[in-house]
Amino acid sequence: MLNRTKFKNSTRDFVYDTMRESIMNLEMPPGKAISEKEIAEELEVSRTPVREAFLRLTQDELLTVLPQRGSFVALIDLDHVEEARFLREQAEVGIIRLACEVLNESYIEKLQSNLSEQKEARDSDDENTLYILDKEFHRIFAEGTDKHRVWNVVQKMDTHSNRLRKLSIELKLNWRKLVDQHEAMLNAVKSNKPDLAEDIMREHLSLLIYDQEELKANYPDYFY
Repeated sequence: MLNRTKFKNSTRDFVYDTMRESIMNLEMPPGKAISEKEIAEELEVSRTPVREAFLRLTQDELLTVLPQRGSFVALIDLDHVEEARFLREQAEVGIIRLACEVLNESYIEKLQSNLSEQKEARDSDDENTLYILDKEFHRIFAEGTDKHRVWNVVQKMDTHSNRLRKLSIELKLNWRKLVDQHEAMLNAVKSNKPDLAEDIMREHLSLLIYDQEELKANYPDYFY
């Protein structure tokens, strides 16, 4: 789990943020049984902020509470993944079309730098870094088009999809295609070709659809 020194917020938020990140990074994998006592001892906090974090994570659909059995990290729900993918596609298609009009040179440079790091991560088999850079690449587009609030809304819905994406990158599914599509996306924006940028984005966000069967075969216990 995360080091507490990285957080300047309250104990309550520290516990929630730490647990949420551990779930999203699969350090706490789908189906893992967890207890308030265990988390409180590990994070060296009282049970009260842990209880509040459990409630928030249950509301986020990242924890499942089963009467008489306990609390478990929620399994990945592919119906949830599809709804999130649909929402994300609507938002990101609009963002990338807008990027063709308004993205300034500063954000182009940020995206170019991110893309270079993606290629390095891919070539060095650093899947964790690539996972982080993939997410950051899309966030930069949202920030550069002044749609950061839209991005935040999508991220709240994208919890199951992000875990699926993490698994996909760990297995190196569509490993090269992911980076190649990012490069094509950026080139389309730089060339002011919104229709092409939209087509690439739609294809890009469909990758998880094609990965699902292989992921279920490799991690059968992670899914409903």
